[in-house]
Amino acid sequence: MLSLPISIVIENKPCLVAGGGEVAARKVELLMSANALVTVVSPALCSRLEKINRSGGITHLPQEFENCLVPGNSLVVAATDDMAVNSQISAVSGQHNIPVNVVDQPELCTFTIPSIVDRSPVTIAVSTGGASPVMARQLRAHLETLIPSAYGRLANLANEYRQQVKGKFSAARDRRRFWEDMLQGPVAELFLAGKEAAARQMLDRAVRSPGPIQTQGEVYLVGAGPGDPDLLTFRALRLMQRADVVMYDRLVSTEILALTRRDARKIYVGKERSKHALSQPDINVQLATFAKAGQRVLRLKGGDPFIFGRGGEEIGELTRQGIPFQVVPGITAAAGCASYAGIPLTHRDYAQSCIFVTGHLKDGSVDLNWEMLAQPQQTVVIYMGLIGMPVICRELVSHGVDKDMPIALIEQGTTKAQRVFTGSLATLPDVIQGKGIRAPTLLIVGEVVKLREKLSWFKPLDG
Repeated sequence: MLSLPISIVIENKPCLVAGGGEVAARKVELLMSANALVTVVSPALCSRLEKINRSGGITHLPQEFENCLVPGNSLVVAATDDMAVNSQISAVSGQHNIPVNVVDQPELCTFTIPSIVDRSPVTIAVSTGGASPVMARQLRAHLETLIPSAYGRLANLANEYRQQVKGKFSAARDRRRFWEDMLQGPVAELFLAGKEAAARQMLDRAVRSPGPIQTQGEVYLVGAGPGDPDLLTFRALRLMQRADVVMYDRLVSTEILALTRRDARKIYVGKERSKHALSQPDINVQLATFAKAGQRVLRLKGGDPFIFGRGGEEIGELTRQGIPFQVVPGITAAAGCASYAGIPLTHRDYAQSCIFVTGHLKDGSVDLNWEMLAQPQQTVVIYMGLIGMPVICRELVSHGVDKDMPIALIEQGTTKAQRVFTGSLATLPDVIQGKGIRAPTLLIVGEVVKLREKLSWFKPLDG
């Protein structure tokens, strides 16, 4: 270790920043976030610092740096564009044993400012000792995706109970084990799911109870998005890593499934046309059965679980049986596939509304409200419409839609296998003949399809 990472308390303590530009402004804002009393010395201030100064957030000394300004400060930051002045500030600070940071000159620093993941009171610092600030920022960005925003509030909750836990367990080892169970178990999960009152009640019972807390099963109903793993939400990824059992659909890609816990039990429950691995009632029963056995069950669905995903049926059964669950929305195929195809679903010149429909009903037929779908100035998005596409095109035309109305078919949207076929209601059935198209597919009908020629940006087969 080339340097010792420490945290310095600078609340209500004087700190000096030399420099009035954008770099200095970033350092000032960081010091202010720790409630420091910041003095800025610079003949002029950038607009960002000027705004802070007008609000009374800093003390501004409109002059050049002088050595006499250094004594009495808790730390000093040199952020001028004059290397000689920066060297002078470093030397004077060293003479007075005051920590000093010189921007972009690590050899002149006695401390460096790391990239920070802020979940106050939890803070995580990532530092390369000045060797590569860009790498530190990249590592911080990675950590941001792994650490829920509520972790700080969870730390405050734990702090409230510190003395009670200390009174219950005299041995440090026992206290450590207790907190490990609480901060990795159902208390933390309830808290991070936004059920803070329930988490507090459970923690209170655990502190007062003479025995171990009972482990309770739970179901995570998670939307996996349209295919690209990068479109998963942070919360989805966290729960995917916690689950003991994974029940996944046909539309969940292998890349996304690989992000679940490696040792979790994985059960395929996908549905294809006239071929279901499990019926929906059987899926509902299994979700409840695993959860009642104390398992954390991940129900992983393509797209969003509440948009043609039958998520409502599943949590309806869980609610009936009193089984706790969480629902994590996903990017639905309409939004994801349209974006990756370069087709905006609404546009003030072409469409002021958008309708989502499914291309087949329970009996496999295509029987839609054609009059509603034939209205002008709207976009119609049709899920699961590949098999019924000829009927869809024919019925839209017979109900008044112009046969030249643009339509797009998106295959395997947002993935490396994405293909997009465009045409009109009259021509698209012929356009896709012999192309070997496989589900999942999405149909988009409307004038907005014309914009694809200009706005298409995702080129999965390039290179």
